[in-house]
Amino acid sequence: MHVGSRTQAVPAQRTSSDGLLTVGVEEEFVLVEASTGHLANRAKEVLAGADRFEVDLQPEIAQYQVESASGICTDMTVLRDELAVARRALIERAARHDARLAATGTPVLGLTMPTPLTNSPRYHRMAQEMGALTNDLAICGCHVHIGLPDDESKIFVSNHLRPWLPTILALGANSPYWLDGDTGYASWRYVVWNRWPTSGAPPHFDSAAEYFAAREEIVASGAAMDAGMLYWDIRLSARHPTLELRVSDVAPTVEEAVLMAALVRGIAATALSSGATPVTPPPHLLKVAMWRAARDGLEGFGIDPVTGAPTPASSIVASLVRWIRPALEFAGDYEMVTTGIDRLLLDGTGAVRQRRAFARRGRRDDVVGFLVAQTAPV
Repeated sequence: MHVGSRTQAVPAQRTSSDGLLTVGVEEEFVLVEASTGHLANRAKEVLAGADRFEVDLQPEIAQYQVESASGICTDMTVLRDELAVARRALIERAARHDARLAATGTPVLGLTMPTPLTNSPRYHRMAQEMGALTNDLAICGCHVHIGLPDDESKIFVSNHLRPWLPTILALGANSPYWLDGDTGYASWRYVVWNRWPTSGAPPHFDSAAEYFAAREEIVASGAAMDAGMLYWDIRLSARHPTLELRVSDVAPTVEEAVLMAALVRGIAATALSSGATPVTPPPHLLKVAMWRAARDGLEGFGIDPVTGAPTPASSIVASLVRWIRPALEFAGDYEMVTTGIDRLLLDGTGAVRQRRAFARRGRRDDVVGFLVAQTAPV
């Protein structure tokens, strides 16, 4: 199947002043009861006095969710340290309230509906406007922000990231369980999230003006209350001067979060330095590719973004790394990325490891215990 391409003007300014694009990461987690592994509605207590913390810790939409955000980084070692500090802070705060921190895209035990919303006017308005869509928002993602010089650069990079969304989703799949058991999917979080009218892969845009016009139309339609509710897998951040990739489940470990950040930055840097016309998969093929990635993770076949042919997911990952290798080497990230991918291919994605923890004794509380231990930085 032929995959087309579209011409777009190359932004004149291509890199940040020091030659490396800046990066930041947001991570969402669930809190679980220390004794049972069920969800613990204690975010308010865990985050009490968060404005005094040295790291950025915030509530999320559910009372059992918390979020951390790194600072602006160019060095992946610094990013890793910041994410580790944030996880340790949350782990320590949770322990004071008989709770534990778990990095999983969906809860393993104790999910109830409707979602107990954090007491915020915005969240209550969302529930009123969106109805039952807010009933099952017990989902946690990893958001990577890339600093880019202008809006045209952001759209140019977004178009280059778009065909690789299934590959990034497959690498980060970490949510096989939901309600009564195994969903048969590697990333059930992605399936749940895509019920929202503003979620999913974004269209290809030829300019920033076209993007903003589409955003205004969506808000005017009532499908989003404001720009912050444009939930595409890639979007221009409504709060920061960044391009935000939102496709991944929360990473099981700090190392995997940093791996994701390095890959996204590598794609962005490669796109800007090459000025190449982005590959533009047709919407129907990209939708199928996203579904396969959510179902199979790295363990099955994906849809090659260039040829459109079913291809082993591991081979597509290898193609991506070959394409962005010069950018990874320039940033000093190549060895870290290849080592991290080799480890994922050997040990399995987060979803595979969750299922392996269950298979030992057939108990989902074992999965929760495994997640809690894995979440803690080493």
